[in-house]
Amino acid sequence: MDDAKIRGEVESYYSDKIEVHGPTAQGVDWNSPDSQRLRFVQLLKLIDHNQPFTINDYGCGYGALADYLRNEGYAFQYLGFDISRKMIAKANELHAGMQGVAFAGKERDLREADYTVASGIFNVRLKAATEAWQGYMLRTLAAINGLSKRGFAFNVLTKYSDPEFQRPDLYYADPLFLFDYCKTKFSRFVTLLHDYPLYEFTLLVRKE
Repeated sequence: MDDAKIRGEVESYYSDKIEVHGPTAQGVDWNSPDSQRLRFVQLLKLIDHNQPFTINDYGCGYGALADYLRNEGYAFQYLGFDISRKMIAKANELHAGMQGVAFAGKERDLREADYTVASGIFNVRLKAATEAWQGYMLRTLAAINGLSKRGFAFNVLTKYSDPEFQRPDLYYADPLFLFDYCKTKFSRFVTLLHDYPLYEFTLLVRKE
């Protein structure tokens, strides 16, 4: 399965979610608003909060991270990207007129930013074989790296999840493999976060 087919199936999956659940945590396939916010907390450990920054939200959904950043008082310029046209339409609707916040439905419209974050984009592999999905994930990480001046962060479901609760349509990654991959391919400064109460981990890749 090539990347275009993978993306097409994922786009349909998430477009269906936002159609059914609206701009909620469930609309981007999370269990609850609390778990969605906890993921933001982990991802934003990447960022120096003491100065203004630019950020790409790669797989932005309806733009919940932009709202979180604004509510927490960060000084930022935000660009969200999502492959789902319905997500982008809802994000633009919800954030019309919000200063410093914009959305893009095409990857070529992304620009280099201080940071890029990606939450949940590597979890739902649907019918893609594990090997095909892993290749897609690594190519996407290379693209995210190229968009990030100071660093990037992403999360993935962990292979240490209880076997009886694992689903065949989801991807459970090896955190040690991805730590080593990021360390050897992208930066010497890599942090693995695997100590928060979700069946996933977060990797922070700093370039300085």
